[in-house]
Amino acid sequence: MPRMTILTEAELRQIVKLDLDAVACVENAFRALATLPVAMPPILRLDIPEHRGEVDVKTAYVPGIDGFAIKISPGFFDNPKLGLPSVSGMMVLLSANTGLVEALLLDNGYLTDVRTAAAGAVAAKHLSREDSAVAAIYGAGVQARLQLQGLQLVRPIAEARIWARDAARSAAAAGELRERLGIPVRAETDRERAAAGADIIVTTTPSSEPLIAPGFVSSGQHITAMGSDAEHKNELAPAIIRMADLYVADSARQTRRLGELHHAIEAGLIAADAEAAELGEIVAGLKHGRRTPGDLTVADLTGTGVQDTAIATLARDRARASGAGTIFES
Repeated sequence: MPRMTILTEAELRQIVKLDLDAVACVENAFRALATLPVAMPPILRLDIPEHRGEVDVKTAYVPGIDGFAIKISPGFFDNPKLGLPSVSGMMVLLSANTGLVEALLLDNGYLTDVRTAAAGAVAAKHLSREDSAVAAIYGAGVQARLQLQGLQLVRPIAEARIWARDAARSAAAAGELRERLGIPVRAETDRERAAAGADIIVTTTPSSEPLIAPGFVSSGQHITAMGSDAEHKNELAPAIIRMADLYVADSARQTRRLGELHHAIEAGLIAADAEAAELGEIVAGLKHGRRTPGDLTVADLTGTGVQDTAIATLARDRARASGAGTIFES
């Protein structure tokens, strides 16, 4: 008789953390994307503009992984005004051998938050300078907090700045992160000052207009932009993509359509067919990462189905090992 495990957000938070295991899990997913015949269809997205809402559906089959996830991920960005979270959703994990449902992960976006922050850590590990100690985070939501936490797993981050449109939220985030991470974290009200002297810049917003101008950045910095997961979103001035010594996509097919690269192509600064390195190729050693300490590097992370399959199977394995969840027999 088929058996399905149902896991709640609270249970998933107990068994899956943003730690080095999660980073390795996502790193291996990127490696697979570059080296194996992964099946990853384009993102399906439904927009609900009158409520600043969108729903993304992502999936991927990775040879060698015995399950694959289908993720439903709503983002409704006016929800905080209603006292509700911006992101919710769930993942369904199916057997790659039989197609039967193995697990229903009612994570409300938690696993997406973890795998997205882990991807930022992977990008920093392979593209930023090893001595990177100062981080600038744009945004003050859950992902802003997790991105800084993820950076500390792979780089000796000793200081951080937080910028957000809402000064009260950035101040609250800075205070929380100071206490949690034990490093100086200040709220910055000026976007340019936030970036000045930072070794790593991470943008984590749903902005539709660039937050980072060319004059804000300098040689030696690494930038991870992870908010532009739809055609209308844009966090980096397109000229920054042309300025970069190395531009890296999570999936070049996706970033040409909806990432920061998409805007550089639309602006006529980058050819539509220009070659773009992918993070998995760098992880696998197929292409070079940062060549010199003075390089300006950019990672364009739009979110991939392989990350969802990787984190969902990690959650299933952890649930089996710990006996977490509720078994449902159909």
